[in-house]
Amino acid sequence: MMRYAVRHSTVYEYGGEVSHSHHLLHLKPREFAFQRCLESSLILDPQPGSANEDFDAFGNAIARLEYDRSHERLTVVAQMQVEVFSRITGALASSQPWDAVRDRLGYHAVPMSAEDLEACRFRMRSSHVLLEQVFEDYAGECFEPGRPIAGAADELMRKIHREFKYVAGSTTHRTSILDVLKSRRGVCQDFAHFMIACVRSCGLAARYVSGYIRTVRKSGETAVGGDASHAWVSVYCPPLGWLDFDPTNNCMVGEDHVTLAWGRDFADVSPLRGMIVGGGRHKLQVDVRVQPL
Repeated sequence: MMRYAVRHSTVYEYGGEVSHSHHLLHLKPREFAFQRCLESSLILDPQPGSANEDFDAFGNAIARLEYDRSHERLTVVAQMQVEVFSRITGALASSQPWDAVRDRLGYHAVPMSAEDLEACRFRMRSSHVLLEQVFEDYAGECFEPGRPIAGAADELMRKIHREFKYVAGSTTHRTSILDVLKSRRGVCQDFAHFMIACVRSCGLAARYVSGYIRTVRKSGETAVGGDASHAWVSVYCPPLGWLDFDPTNNCMVGEDHVTLAWGRDFADVSPLRGMIVGGGRHKLQVDVRVQPL
C-alpha cells in the first residue's frame, strides 16, 4: 500500500471581468477496491455564490460551483490524501479470449449479467473516441483470434508506447485521434483516447481514467506525465474484471497511480470545466504535486 498527498492547483487569469460563471469539478479521488480517500478539500478564491457536491452518471464525485459576482481571477486548489493498494490480478493469460468477450457483449435478445451490461456503456463512440476500421486494423496483430483479452490489451499498450512519441504541447483537446495516428506523437490523453478507440473498434469495452502518477516510481524510473494530470485506459477483461493499462509509461496501473475519475473519454471527467459570461481571453496555469507519505 502507498499513501500520497496530492495538491492540484488551477488558476485562471481573465482578460476582463467575469460577471457570471458555472463550473463542474472532478477533483475528489474515486473510492473503489484499490483506493481509499482519507482527506479531500477545496480552497477557492473568490468564494462561490453556491457550491454543491454530488455524483455524476459514472459514480464519480463532483462539485458544482456558481459565481454570481464579478471577478477577474479564479483559483481552485484541490488537496487530498489517498491510500492506493496493490492490484493482484492473476495471470493475463487466464482472461477469456477477446473474440468470445466481443460476442458476449453483443446483442443477443437475452438478459446480460450486471457486469456485462455496465461494460456496454463503454463500447460505443464518444466525443473524443471514434470507431473506425483503421483503429481495428492497427490493433489487428495484437488481437489474434482466440488470444486472451488481457494479453491482447497488454500487447496493444506496448505497441502504442513503442510506435508513438510523447511530445508535450504537440496536441490540444481539439486534436483528432486520426491526426494523432498520422503524426505518431501526442501526450497521455491522446494515447489513452487512441488505445480506447482501438479496443472499442474491436467490439470491446474500454474506459478513460483520469488521475495522477507518482513522478519518480518505486523502480527509480521517472514517470512520463508526472507533475500534471495523467490519463490511462481501463479494459474489461472477464473474469479478471477491469484491468488498467498506461500506454504512456508502458505499464499496468498499480500503486504509482492515483485515480480521480473514469468515464467514456476526457469530456466526461475533465478536472475543471465551465461556462463564463465575460472575461475575454484568459491565461491558465496548472500545477500538480504528488508526494509519497
